[in-house]
Amino acid sequence: MKQKILIVTQQFPPDKSGNSSRMYDLAKSLVKLGCRVTVFSPHPSFPHGNFKKNWRIFTSKEIDGIKHITLFSWQPSTNNPSFLSRMSYYLIFPIHATIWALLRKKEYDVVLTTAPPIFTGITGYFIKKITRKKWFFDVRDLWIDASVGLGFIRKNSFFEKMSRKYEMACYTACDGITVTTEEIQNKIKKNYSIISNKIAIVPNGVDTDIYIPMSRGKKNRIIYTGNIGFAQDLQNVILAVKKVNKEFSLELYLVGDGDIKKDLEELVNKEDLREKILFTGALSREEIPKLIADSLIGIAPLKDVESLRYAIPTKVYEYMSCGIPFIATGKGEIENVAKRSEGGIIAENTAESIYKQVICLIENEPLRKNMGKNGREFVKKYYDRKNIAKHLLHNIEMWSYGE
Repeated sequence: MKQKILIVTQQFPPDKSGNSSRMYDLAKSLVKLGCRVTVFSPHPSFPHGNFKKNWRIFTSKEIDGIKHITLFSWQPSTNNPSFLSRMSYYLIFPIHATIWALLRKKEYDVVLTTAPPIFTGITGYFIKKITRKKWFFDVRDLWIDASVGLGFIRKNSFFEKMSRKYEMACYTACDGITVTTEEIQNKIKKNYSIISNKIAIVPNGVDTDIYIPMSRGKKNRIIYTGNIGFAQDLQNVILAVKKVNKEFSLELYLVGDGDIKKDLEELVNKEDLREKILFTGALSREEIPKLIADSLIGIAPLKDVESLRYAIPTKVYEYMSCGIPFIATGKGEIENVAKRSEGGIIAENTAESIYKQVICLIENEPLRKNMGKNGREFVKKYYDRKNIAKHLLHNIEMWSYGE
């Protein structure tokens, strides 16, 4: 039977986030597997790129066999909007998507909602309750845990308690939960008493046909791609690059946008590093693979907080797929993938430790090349998005029909 799948996601191209890329690849791969795929997303705005405001109720187009419908939501006008503006963006879209999904319920058999933001679950919850269609909740981030750990939500506050109740309602109502790492799986099972056969690991992965190694010479450059936000320890990376440049001429490219970009730009100016550190802004999906492949090293600096130990940033898979080694900070899943792949090194969350690991890789070209080769082989074997889509579809069919 050809599956008719509705995907509800806050990010989809032309949004330039890593999750936008992931959901596009997933939808495209599901189409190639014979599924009919419809995607609901809001008109692109905050926070991944600059877009003109679109006041249309909806737009519809087909791309690579995917029926893509963009729906009206509130569109913040700045990269760091107020709390009210953010919440309007995150809440209006799933409410609007719920209305559209109810009006078009004959066009899909199952609904897949992806979080964060956690509010996309609103659509899945009401579609499940009203139409009895199957709903699968794709969870890539322990959003509440991370927000508490980083100080955005006060522990045991009213907002945290209500958010936990909402998540519990979603996990209970949905037919299956997909998560990206074992740590997320374990925490959801423990905190919400979810049975094992209702949850499955479906990792982020990478399109290994797009992110490919380059045979030509590398540029003296370290690269960071993705959200420039509070969970990333980019301040220490900048200070490490300053120290490296006392011995080697090395550039740092920060590819992306986010809440702390202005703070980092001020730090770069203060440290007189404008010639060595480039903020590119959010770039198109087509530009990023070449920038990575041309670089010596990828950097993935997570802060060392308990609530982020579940995380494996998508950028790590992209670095490995392009055949370059990565340096990461943080604990937990990121340490596991560095060890298993033999394609990355873990540094402490200090400028001194990051500096030492950068120097180690710069001075040892054979090691650098060997790690790049290991990483490429690792993601080809375990994290290619075409195979991940097959795994997801298998779980959807198993949960839907008991196969």
